Amino acid sequence: MLSASPQALPAASTPLRREMRETLHLAGPLAAANLLQMMVYAIDVVFVARLGQEALAASSLAIALFGLINWSLCGLTGAVAPLIAAELGQRRHAVREIRRSVRMALWLSVVASLAGMGVCLLGERLMLLTGQDPRVAARAGGFLAILMFALIPLIGANVLRTFVSAMGRPYFATAITGLAILVNALGNWAFVFGNLGAPALGLAGSAVSSCLTGLATFAAYALAIRADRRLRRYRLFGRFWRPEWQRLQELVKIGLPIAGTILAEAGLFSGAAFLMGRIGEAELAGHTVALQVAAFCFQVPFGIGQAATIRVGYHYGARDRAGIHRAALVALGAGGGFMACTSLMMLLAARPIVSLYVDPAEPANAALIGFAVQYMIVAAAFQLFDGVQAVAAGALRGLQDTRVPMLIAVFCYWVPGAAVSIGLGLFTPLRGLGVWLGLLVALVIVAAMLLWRWHRRERLGLVPG
Repeated sequence: MLSASPQALPAASTPLRREMRETLHLAGPLAAANLLQMMVYAIDVVFVARLGQEALAASSLAIALFGLINWSLCGLTGAVAPLIAAELGQRRHAVREIRRSVRMALWLSVVASLAGMGVCLLGERLMLLTGQDPRVAARAGGFLAILMFALIPLIGANVLRTFVSAMGRPYFATAITGLAILVNALGNWAFVFGNLGAPALGLAGSAVSSCLTGLATFAAYALAIRADRRLRRYRLFGRFWRPEWQRLQELVKIGLPIAGTILAEAGLFSGAAFLMGRIGEAELAGHTVALQVAAFCFQVPFGIGQAATIRVGYHYGARDRAGIHRAALVALGAGGGFMACTSLMMLLAARPIVSLYVDPAEPANAALIGFAVQYMIVAAAFQLFDGVQAVAAGALRGLQDTRVPMLIAVFCYWVPGAAVSIGLGLFTPLRGLGVWLGLLVALVIVAAMLLWRWHRRERLGLVPG
């Protein structure tokens, strides 16, 4: 696939340009799908906000816990990506081996989702332990008791999304996520307020809408795979009852550290919100706005990291050491270049960006805007490191190296990162700015250590001989 062909371009430049084309072909639709996914979640906020402050607070707490569970389980089952890519690279019995990997990933998605549903049932107790208002915690627990049924179709859909992306059909992910926005908006409109003959369920209606959106997403992927001639021949659901215990063990071995990495990073950023809550309401509001902007920008290098996993995994299976190097080089350049642009944008236009979220003419928003602008300056500094660590982690996953990157993440986020955030945030005049400096420290160290591990991949025995 990557062998040079006679062209007018110099022979040495042809493989690199081809790798860039293949990477961007994957990364573009995946990044777009990630951005659209944020809009799916935003739809819930738009409708629930009209039910009042208590309903919005309850749904925010519930979605925060549900989102952490969902993303962790997506990381666990997303371990199928490097396996599929390596099997494509080997080209030996690829159809059969890929079918086995996807089948076991779907099995894992069901089992893991059931465990996640168990955590959701404890939602009210967990929120009471963190000191939340009992009425809000009770409503959040009831919301989670419905929302948890969305886990199985959502995690299963993530497996199918990984399959279609690895097979060169990433635009399916973009189109289906766009469809999910429409389904979720229609579902909220119908079940929250009682339109289209549906009962007006209020807050519970938003949870029902999310469940229907998950089912529609999974069904859309299944139909797309069925309709595509190349994908249909893999017969993913054929002999679905047949176990492949060794393959399942491989998925768990690779996937559990990915889930742990997500928990470590998401836990620090979620903990930062609790720290901000202790510092002040205006600081927390400014933190929420600045973090929303940073998270929106992060979706692009996150998509590039997903593409890096597939491209590096392909060359890993083909035992192409030069191809592995090219795939990571292109992905790191694309991810770092994009985040450098967003950093510059935040530095030059922090106040106009914040004004998209809150009204700058309202005197009551003055403190909020001031804090948000401060935090976005720090966000501009850590954007580049956040992008690099996301792509480097994706590249290492392509080599099926996940355990040590997880240990790096746990240490860096929860030792220097948390220590600096707590120390500067609660015990110095820096307050909220100190919390953000802790996030910066964590991301700088994580990025440096992951890059160091990637640089020493051959000495560490991560690359096949």
